[in-house]
Amino acid sequence: MSDPTTIRRLYGRRQGHKLRVGQQALVEDLLPQIAVPETGPLDAVTLFGDDRPIELEIGFGRGEHLAGQAAMRPDHGIIGCEPFLDGVVGLLLHVEQQDLRNVRIHMNDALEVLERLPDASLSRAYLLHPDPWPKARHAKRRFMNRGPIDLLAAKLKPGAEFRFGTDHPIYCRWAMMIMGQSPQFDWLAERPSDFLVRPDDWPETRYEAKARRIGHEVWYFRYRRR
Repeated sequence: MSDPTTIRRLYGRRQGHKLRVGQQALVEDLLPQIAVPETGPLDAVTLFGDDRPIELEIGFGRGEHLAGQAAMRPDHGIIGCEPFLDGVVGLLLHVEQQDLRNVRIHMNDALEVLERLPDASLSRAYLLHPDPWPKARHAKRRFMNRGPIDLLAAKLKPGAEFRFGTDHPIYCRWAMMIMGQSPQFDWLAERPSDFLVRPDDWPETRYEAKARRIGHEVWYFRYRRR
């Protein structure tokens, strides 16, 4: 695995607008109940109380996709990592409204969770519409780099799936290069429709919907851990 010091930090905004009273109440009351513990090893029993399959979403935006996955598979546990407070509030609203009992939230860097999970413990992972950091000098800030991808590979079970989605052509090309060089993943695509059409069990995010409204093409990548 790459030197951990080269993958220690991802980047994201912490807070946008001031929270409304109801949103602040969710942060104060609900978030502590479903927050990932701040210290110590993590596993399904620690997080969910039983030995269920666990999944991870890296940067969940406003939570539409994560909530959809949680609702489809209530017997799985899904961990969401998001440093942006407004995004965390969005997911908390889904959790409350849909009574989702199988969601845990880490309001910080996803690498902090990955490092604390056992190897070969994740059944699925998602990275959907991340900040593309399009300038070449910022490429090291992308999750799609050798260090984070090596770490993710170590935490995925053999045969587990990693899903990546973007509408940004620079990030798309970069991601294809990084994943194409990885000996740990197979790309699950046999025809163009496999990466141009969103699978039925892939809930749409608001970022994807916005991209389509402004005429962007969206790409969907599915990889299997060897």
